Amino acid sequence: MTLWNFWIDRGGTFTDVIARTPEGQLIARKLLSENPRSYRDAAVQGIREHLGLATGEAIPAATIGEVRMGTTVATNALLERKGEAMALVTTLGFRDALEIGYQARPKIFAKEIIKPELLYAQVAEIDERVLCDGTIEKPSDEAQLRRELEKLKAAGFKAIAIVFMHAWRYPDHEKQAAAMARAIGFAQVSVSHEVSPLIKFVGRGDTAVVDAYLSPILRRYVEQVAGELDVERTGARLMFMMSSGGLTAAELFQGKDAILSGPAGGVVGMAETGLAAGFDKVIGFDMGGTSTDVAHFGGTYERAFETEVAGVRMRAPMMLIHTVAAGGGSILHYDGQRFRCGPDSAGANPGPKAYRNGGPLAVTDANVMVGKLSPALFPAIFGPARNELLDADTVRDAFATMAKEVGGGKTPESVADGFITIAVENMANAIKKISVQRGYDVTRYALNCFGGAGGQHACLVADALGMTTILVHPFSGLLSAYGMGLADIRASRQQAVEAAFAAAGLDDVKSFGLRLGGDAAREVAGQGVVEATIQIFVRAHIRYAGTDTPLEVDVGVITYPALAALSLAQEKATNENTWARDLPALQYAFQSAHRQRFGFIDETKALVIEAVSVEAVGGGARFVEPEQDIFRRPLPAPAQRTQFFTGGMWHQASVFMRGQLFPGAAVAGPALIIEPNQTIVVEAGWRAEVTSKDYLVL
Repeated sequence: MTLWNFWIDRGGTFTDVIARTPEGQLIARKLLSENPRSYRDAAVQGIREHLGLATGEAIPAATIGEVRMGTTVATNALLERKGEAMALVTTLGFRDALEIGYQARPKIFAKEIIKPELLYAQVAEIDERVLCDGTIEKPSDEAQLRRELEKLKAAGFKAIAIVFMHAWRYPDHEKQAAAMARAIGFAQVSVSHEVSPLIKFVGRGDTAVVDAYLSPILRRYVEQVAGELDVERTGARLMFMMSSGGLTAAELFQGKDAILSGPAGGVVGMAETGLAAGFDKVIGFDMGGTSTDVAHFGGTYERAFETEVAGVRMRAPMMLIHTVAAGGGSILHYDGQRFRCGPDSAGANPGPKAYRNGGPLAVTDANVMVGKLSPALFPAIFGPARNELLDADTVRDAFATMAKEVGGGKTPESVADGFITIAVENMANAIKKISVQRGYDVTRYALNCFGGAGGQHACLVADALGMTTILVHPFSGLLSAYGMGLADIRASRQQAVEAAFAAAGLDDVKSFGLRLGGDAAREVAGQGVVEATIQIFVRAHIRYAGTDTPLEVDVGVITYPALAALSLAQEKATNENTWARDLPALQYAFQSAHRQRFGFIDETKALVIEAVSVEAVGGGARFVEPEQDIFRRPLPAPAQRTQFFTGGMWHQASVFMRGQLFPGAAVAGPALIIEPNQTIVVEAGWRAEVTSKDYLVL
């Protein structure tokens, strides 16, 4: 290998850039995502720094192979409502349908209902109507359609979403409107039957609106990165991480697929590093400054197909990630009766009180107070001039003041430890939501800990859940970027079926599966993946009649060469089925999943096949981590001795620098292990060992 490859997680505050050198060595850098005085884009700046280039200097041709990126650009645009100004085009009489939505009231006792801001600024109603059985009750009025579209164009809109009734099955009117809109000159036309060909007007419509709102913003960012990389001259291949956990070419990256682009890389990273360490069941625990993301992996990626982000519903495959407002910057509150941790955050500026910027007490300060974070072991990057150490004295004074307010003989360190306990419970409850509440025995899993603040709390979170194994990767502080390098190229398709669970319904599933699978596989093959390595996973979404909670069931796996040689007509004629499960097997799989999730099955209700989804997966060469020999020799002397307070008492602890530990080294708690990007607290009763791949397993 003679080219550099880069794996990048472009976050809201920091951008992580991992470079794989031509010799195969991995080097990591962290940069501020925005620094207008120094550089335009942190991702490309990180690449330049790795290559030893000056800011703005042209990247030499034939230097870079692949650039794999995850980005929060679309997420932040949605959260801050800074997407493209766009309009909605819909069936006459349904202008308010998406605003009304499902009439849900998340806060049922709230006296003042604050509804999320709509993404579309204007609505055009088209006099057309197709009934649910395909009957054309009102043909589309072409002249009226043109007038409405031209009004929107004259009003300055460049992006529109087209959402007509029953278009998921009968899309002719949408196709007509989309063709006219593109001819008139709209730069972004998101059509519901293309974006989300699934039943339910509201979910399908919202997804089309999100796509129209975010795709132009995303396209501009992609073009900016591609322009700075000068991909045509340099030959660099630019790819982006989708919310579903797969990579796609930059030109295929859409707004609806970008909401969890960064966190999805973390899920891939935690799953793949777990498998590499010998754990096929892992819980991802990603604790950052503002929030904690948790995810479940039991051998396959779990995805949600209908989600809500920032008050906006979407029907697109996304990694199933649960987020709670518990991070290192979560603010500590005492209201005279109880302790509360978050949900508000001190952020990066002013940050926790220890940052010397006048910030409030936060979880990070609690860890400073109890001795789990040592100011002397942090870089001097705090204070107004960013040249000072963490301020432990101010933190102690603040906790002493709070301890007097609390009374009852509480010491400052016991108050701080109490807040840590609350933060730990918040994070443990988040893990229960994606594991215990979904029927998984969390005690059989390893806790894959990453994020800048994860190592300080991993042992306590594991104790709260009854877990006995923790995994910490050498790149745990940058695991979302690392996950980009471990990800496959993926393409997915969905199609509503709405058929009875019978032979005809299974034929529909196989027919759709083969057709959609071919489309998805061709998309993957078009990105340079060898056709023989592409696998197509076909899954059915099955539910009980009268319910609205389908469960995803595997139908079968087929390779692209086998799919290309197979036709459904031949399969029916010969009555052969070499790749798909039969009805009894599908029913058993559904009942097993339903019993695990909900604790029961209902033999009296009929089953319905709601939809079929396919995913084509291919990756090419995967990065394999090197292994080293295990050495059984005495530990070196600790870098220093310290003490920390936990569980109501002080513990004497050793402090080891990560570079002191060799494969086979074992550190018994209480201890602190200092890594370049985080501090790992080994609590009493825990033991940390270094594996042959340089992982830490507690």
